[in-house]
Amino acid sequence: MYPVKIPAIIQPFAKDLLWKVDTHEPVLYLTFDDGPTPGVTEDVLQVLHQYQAKATFFCLGKNVEAHPELFAQIKAAGHTIGNHSYNHPDGWKTSAIAYAKNALRAQQFIQSVYYRPPYGRISRAQSSLLKKRFKIVMYHIISGDFDPSITKEKCLDNVLHYAEKGSIIVFHDSIKASAHVHYALRGTLEHFSKLGYRFEALP
Repeated sequence: MYPVKIPAIIQPFAKDLLWKVDTHEPVLYLTFDDGPTPGVTEDVLQVLHQYQAKATFFCLGKNVEAHPELFAQIKAAGHTIGNHSYNHPDGWKTSAIAYAKNALRAQQFIQSVYYRPPYGRISRAQSSLLKKRFKIVMYHIISGDFDPSITKEKCLDNVLHYAEKGSIIVFHDSIKASAHVHYALRGTLEHFSKLGYRFEALP
């Protein structure tokens, strides 16, 4: 199980991590993990372009290495890039040194100031090592697009129900999420556009 909305009580215990952008402006920060993925990332880019939305893509180093042309498309479209590790290690099952080395291996291909822990799992020791090099970005809302046990409608509802000004929202441009992400992303953009929201990349 996973919380759709990260409880506010958790955030002060990891205050060095970015959970939500402090703003009174009607802005949402859409993020995409685990790409770039052929057949999925292109569709995400197309929908974002249609709504003139910018986002942040937290890429896996191994996928950037395998699909450099797709990675270049993300950058050319004006989106922000983040490091999501080389091959998605579980921070709760990986030593701090090995975890940091994995992030630095990915950095050879990604070159970003942002890092997002796979599974949202990072120890205090891992964080201490990485924050010397990165701004560690967590999230406020998890869409659940990766979860085959929920419908695409539920995935969209997760975002519509909980998102608010400054929310950092997690989607995935991955094979696992491909059944849900297109529907939920378009619905999110449509709904919040009508409410006057902007969609921006992390600066």
